[in-house]
Amino acid sequence: MAHRISGEFLGTFWLVFGGCGSAVLAAAFPALGIGFAGVALAFGLTVLTMAYGVGYLSGAHFNPAITIGLWAAGRFRTADVAFYIVAQLAGAIAAAGVLYIIATGKPGFTPGGFAANGYGDLSPGKYSLLACLVTEITCTFFFLMVIFGVKSSRVPDGFAPIPIGLALTLIHLISIPVTNTSVNPARSTGQALFAGGPYLGQLWLFWLAPVAGAVLAALVARVLHQSDSVPIQE
Repeated sequence: MAHRISGEFLGTFWLVFGGCGSAVLAAAFPALGIGFAGVALAFGLTVLTMAYGVGYLSGAHFNPAITIGLWAAGRFRTADVAFYIVAQLAGAIAAAGVLYIIATGKPGFTPGGFAANGYGDLSPGKYSLLACLVTEITCTFFFLMVIFGVKSSRVPDGFAPIPIGLALTLIHLISIPVTNTSVNPARSTGQALFAGGPYLGQLWLFWLAPVAGAVLAALVARVLHQSDSVPIQE
């Protein structure tokens, strides 16, 4: 179990540090011009690289919504759910802390939103609560559907991180303007703790919506992938 927890901690750390770091640090230098397309790619690359790096240890969840979704689909042990979520939260918060230390090393830096997620006035495009809720549920649903599909016994081993990473990139390209893209409660929690204030007050949505989307995907997957009855992670 210690190795699996370590894998989840390290993978989630890299996801937050690489993905959110590309937004927070590059934003300080607009001339770099990576834009939200670059941030989207950074998030996809973090998952792809660490899925290969530590996925053999833990199954490469790096996201409480994925853990809960796999559990709801009968593919993950109930006894391990809490351990994974704690490790993911610890990795996300640690990464946000390291990122904060680096970012504040630049004179005049102010945290602002610190790549946190939000709706209404805190949404990058000022989208409503309902729009943000629907966006996060929909994106998480399809993210989990991709994961369930590539984890099927009928798909060749070793290729899963590629479509998963590409799916996360696509999700960010769609939803950065709406919610700044969560689909991951751990990622949202780490950044909100340092952004503080109203971002913490809106954190509930970025737990509720991804978990709801993941559970909905699990219910659909139970029907579509009935032949894949062996749990993904024992």
